[in-house]
Amino acid sequence: MSSINSISPDKLARLIGVPHCPALIDVRTDRDYEADPRFHPGALRRDPKSVSEWASEFIGRPSIVIDQSGEQVSEGVAAWLRHAGASSSDVLAGGHLAWVKSGGPLIPASKVPRRDGLGRTIWVTRSRPKVDRIACPWLIRRFLDPGAVFLFVAPGEVSSVAERFGGAPFDIEGAFWSHRGERCTFDTMLEEWGLESEPLQRLAVIVRGADTARLNIAPEAAGLLAASLGLSRMYANDLEQLEAGMAFYDAFYRWCRDATDEPHNWPAAKSGKAS
Repeated sequence: MSSINSISPDKLARLIGVPHCPALIDVRTDRDYEADPRFHPGALRRDPKSVSEWASEFIGRPSIVIDQSGEQVSEGVAAWLRHAGASSSDVLAGGHLAWVKSGGPLIPASKVPRRDGLGRTIWVTRSRPKVDRIACPWLIRRFLDPGAVFLFVAPGEVSSVAERFGGAPFDIEGAFWSHRGERCTFDTMLEEWGLESEPLQRLAVIVRGADTARLNIAPEAAGLLAASLGLSRMYANDLEQLEAGMAFYDAFYRWCRDATDEPHNWPAAKSGKAS
């Protein structure tokens, strides 16, 4: 019988990728994790035995705890988080195994750049971003690592800064995380992480069109390019531009997921009249 503090895989799937998604906390044992070293998009790995030491990270925040099968480990951790002051803490019904059965996305740990001492991935790219260098950080923060750090530096310094600070260079020539043929860096990340949902693939075409001057491949690409160039003129600070761009891509993603069939006409149809 499901706990009142549980969430189904279907409902969790609707939360992943949106800005109000709770923190996902993977508390599988090392043995279970090594048997399937993949994790839910955006999930954080934590040791359930030391929950009293890290619970304070989630004070005032909602969270969803994931163990192997949704039983006593996740129930106990979620209860401890609520005790410590989390705004809410649920468990994934059926745990990791139920998520696998549902066909939910899972990211291979081997495809994630190394993390720093605080558990964050670090990414380095060219300053003055336009399209791909905002789209990729949005994807990383929403589907890979909510706490990811982005360093925008002079083009000629990307590789050396990445090496010195343990970061992953992206969207520069010769980097692993970059363009491949006619596909852009956003495409590369989706492919490497197995993020194959229809909304993300639809968004990828729009990003690709705007980023590679092929505005004909998606009607929305011209609008994305125009808005991206506008953002780059509004902000001199790259990190401020990134924060503004996060909301921008949140909106595009929700359109790709939920609103592609919704029309908007003027004048509005009168009540009782066909549009």
